[in-house]
Amino acid sequence: QVQLVESGGGLVQPGGSLNLSCAASTYIYNIYFMGWYRQASGKRELVGWITSDGRTEYGDDVEGRFTISRDNAKDTVDLQMNSLRPEDTAVYYCYANYQGPVWGQGTQVTVST
Repeated sequence: QVQLVESGGGLVQPGGSLNLSCAASTYIYNIYFMGWYRQASGKRELVGWITSDGRTEYGDDVEGRFTISRDNAKDTVDLQMNSLRPEDTAVYYCYANYQGPVWGQGTQVTVST
């Protein structure tokens, strides 16, 4: 079973940037869908995903501010977050569709003064 480990979360001021990284325990070149979700309270919502051929899709709330990229050589998927807002505060989870849904343990992002 593949494992996903997120890193890079923390505290940042509004308007700032953070980069989250997700490291997989297996090769990701053949994992079609990988992405990021977040959960502030209750429902887990889509941040964005990227396919193995580089197509991306983002949630409406982050479109234009966040960018997902993947490095198949390093087996990582990154989430670059710019122009952060207090409402971006959440636990961010890496996701892979690999023989079923696989989730990381999550990393906390807090946007506050």
